[in-house]
Amino acid sequence: MAETLLAILLVTSSAKGSNLIYRWPPSPTSSPRLNRARAPEPLHPYDLDNPWRASNFSDGTPEVNIHTPTPTRPMENDSLYQKADTARDRSASFSRPTSRSASGRNSPVTNRSYHHETPPVDDGYTHVFGYSTEFLASLLCPQRLMCHQKFELLVDDLAFIGHPVCAEPGGGWQFRPEKTRPGFRGRESRNSHSDERSLSGSSPIEQPSTKSSWLHTFHFVMVLDLPDPSSSASGNVAKYFDIIYEQIAFTVAAVLYHEQTLFNFVEEECDALGTLENSCLSRGEPFINFMTQALEGSSIAPAMKLLYEAIKSSSMAYITLNNIPMELQLPPFLDTLLRNEEENQGDFANHSDDEELQMWGEEMQVGWRLPMLAPWKSLLLLDNDNGLDPYMNLRGPHVNPDDRALAEGLIRFLETATVTLSLADIGSLLDWDIDTHVFPAVRWLVHHRRAKVVDLVHPGLKTVFTLPAKFEQPISELVSEFENEFSHPSIPPLPKILATISASIAKQRENHFFASVVQSKELIPMYHDVVLWMLKRDMLITLHLRIRIVATQELKVRVRLARERALSRRTGGRGRSGRSGLRQELEFDEMSGSEMSSQGPSGIAWLSLSPRSAHRYSRRMSSTESARSLISELIIPETDEEGETDEEPKGEESTSDIEDDGWDTPEDHLRPSMITDPGMATPLQRRWLTAMSEGKEDHIARRLNTTRINQYFDGKKTDDEILFRAEITRKQLREVLHHYEEYLQTFLHPS
Repeated sequence: MAETLLAILLVTSSAKGSNLIYRWPPSPTSSPRLNRARAPEPLHPYDLDNPWRASNFSDGTPEVNIHTPTPTRPMENDSLYQKADTARDRSASFSRPTSRSASGRNSPVTNRSYHHETPPVDDGYTHVFGYSTEFLASLLCPQRLMCHQKFELLVDDLAFIGHPVCAEPGGGWQFRPEKTRPGFRGRESRNSHSDERSLSGSSPIEQPSTKSSWLHTFHFVMVLDLPDPSSSASGNVAKYFDIIYEQIAFTVAAVLYHEQTLFNFVEEECDALGTLENSCLSRGEPFINFMTQALEGSSIAPAMKLLYEAIKSSSMAYITLNNIPMELQLPPFLDTLLRNEEENQGDFANHSDDEELQMWGEEMQVGWRLPMLAPWKSLLLLDNDNGLDPYMNLRGPHVNPDDRALAEGLIRFLETATVTLSLADIGSLLDWDIDTHVFPAVRWLVHHRRAKVVDLVHPGLKTVFTLPAKFEQPISELVSEFENEFSHPSIPPLPKILATISASIAKQRENHFFASVVQSKELIPMYHDVVLWMLKRDMLITLHLRIRIVATQELKVRVRLARERALSRRTGGRGRSGRSGLRQELEFDEMSGSEMSSQGPSGIAWLSLSPRSAHRYSRRMSSTESARSLISELIIPETDEEGETDEEPKGEESTSDIEDDGWDTPEDHLRPSMITDPGMATPLQRRWLTAMSEGKEDHIARRLNTTRINQYFDGKKTDDEILFRAEITRKQLREVLHHYEEYLQTFLHPS
C-alpha cells in the first residue's frame, strides 16, 4: 500500500484556463504535522529540552538559570505561527474575474469574488487542500515543453506526481514518436529514462488521431503526503516516488492518452462531469451529491474511486476505462522504504539475497517480500476477491489469436498447479521448461496476486508446521471465518488446531501435521482444505529439515591412527611413541573439557547435537568419571614386535596422502568440530568424510561420496532442495541419515 496517498486528481486545461475535473476522496486532508512545543515564558532551565539547549547555547556556555523578563505587553497573535489553511486561503492572492465550468466552456454560474483576508466557505466545489481549485489546476497543468514526461511538484507538505499529456499545436491528438536523448547530467530520478517513454508507436506518420474541440492538456495526478526525508535511508524517498509513478500514474496516463487519441474519450468524460457539476451548482446541491452522481454517470470517476481504495487497502485495483479492463497495484510492502533499517530488520529477516531476487524481475524486487523462486518450491492459487471468473481474461474475445495458445497453456498450468507438486514436477507434467515457461507463468500469477510461492506440502500432510509471531487478521475474525468454512464435526475449532500445532514443535518424533492434528487417513482430504485455508492467510510456516556434518572425536582418532600406521610403515618404526602421544593429547583434551564443564557447558556442548546423540552425551557426562570413560571407549590398538597392528584397517593412506596438506593445521585437533562447508572441504576434512564410510554398505557409501550428496549438508539447504539437486528420493535420503546418524546433526528451520 501507499499510506502517504491523500487523493487522486484529474485536471485539464483549455484556452479558457485550467480546471479540476474530479477528485477522490471528496474532502482530502493532509496528515497533521508534529511541531515542537513553544517554550513557556519566562524561560526556566527545567523547561528546556536538549534540542533547544543545543540550538541556543554554545558548548562553552555554562548552564545557568535563565530568566527572561516578562513582556510589558501581551504577545501579539501575529508573531505566532498559524497553519496556512487554517488562517487564510493558500491561494488567496490568486483570483479570476469569472468562473468557468469544468469543461472549460462558458459557465452560466454567477461570478464570485472573494476577499483576500476572509477565507470563503469551503463548500467542496472551489477549494481542496486549502487551495483554490483553479489555482491548483493551473499549477498541475504545465506548459507544452513539460508534458509527456514525469511530473513531480513539492508544495509545502504535499507531493504531486503524474504524467501530463497535451494535444498537438493544431489541436489534434495523435500518438507521439519515441524520444531518445543522450546521457545528461544533473539531479534526475534514478529511473529518469522512463520519463521519456513513449505512450504510443514509433512514428507519427499515418497514426490515428482525433480533433479536440477544447481540451489542450489533461493530467492524472497522485497527491501524496510528503514523507519526512529524515525517517528513511538516503534515496528511498525518490525510489518511493518512482515506483508510484511507474506503476500507477504513468500506466493510467498511457491508457487515457490512448483512448483520447482514438475516441476523444477524456474530453467527452470531462464534458459530462462539467455539465453535471454545473447542474448541481445551479440547484444548490451539496458537493457530496455531485460526487455521488458522478460515480453513476461517468467511467473515470468510479475508476478513480476504486483505484484509491485499492491502494489504501493494499489490494489489486480492477478498473475499467472505456471498456478496457485494467489491473493496477502497488507493492504490498512499499511503505517499508520510508522506515529506517531498525524498523525493517524484523520484517526483512527472511528475505532472499540480491541474486535470488533477480529471479523475480526488476519491478518485483522492492516492496514485495517474496520468497526464493526455485524449482523445489510450490504454488498456492489464491481466491479471487472480485468475484469474477479467474479465466475470464484468458478466454475473453479480446485475447489476440496469436496469444490464444499462450492463454490455453496458462489455463492448463492453473489446472495442474497444487501445493503437493513442486514447480519442477509441474513443468515435467506439462513438458514445460522451468526457466522459459514455468517461472514466467509463476511471476505473472504472483504479480497479479492470483497465486503465491509456498513450500511444498506432503501429499499425506506429513509436513511440520509452526505458527507465525502474529496473524494479519484478528483471531476473532479468523475463528468466525473458519467456523463458516468448516462445519464438519471431525474438524476441531481453529484455536484447538493452533494450540496443537504449537505444542507439536516440542516433540522429537511424530511432530508433523498428520500425526499431531489429522491422525486418520480418511480425514486427509478435509484437512488438506484446512491447510490451504491457513496458508492463504499466512497462518502456517513450514519447517524444513537441515543437515550438518560433525567430525566426532572417535572419527578424528581413527583418522589420526591411520596416519600413524602409514608413517610407521613408511619409516620402518614401531609407531608406539605416536600412539602414546595421541593418548596424552586425548587426556589433555578431556581434562580441558572437564574444567570447562565445571564452569559451564562442556567443550562440545556448543554443538547442537541430534536428539539421540545429545541424550547419549548427557548420560555420559553425568558421570564423575566422564573423562576417563570417554578415553576408555577409544580403542587405540597396540603394535606387535613387527610394528604391525593386530587388526588391519580397510583403507591405509598412501605416501602421497601423508604428504598432502591438512596435518599440523589449526583444525588438526581431537575435539569434535563442525564441517561448515562440505562442498569446499579441506584435505583433512575430506579424510574425515572418507573415514565416515568405513564399515558402511557399498551402495550407501557410494550414495554419500560418489554422488557427493554430503556437499549439501551445510545446514543452509533444505531437504526439498537436497532432493532436487541430488536427484534422489526421500526414502534414499532417510537411508543416508540412518546409516550416518552418529556424524550428522539434523534440525528444523523455516526456509
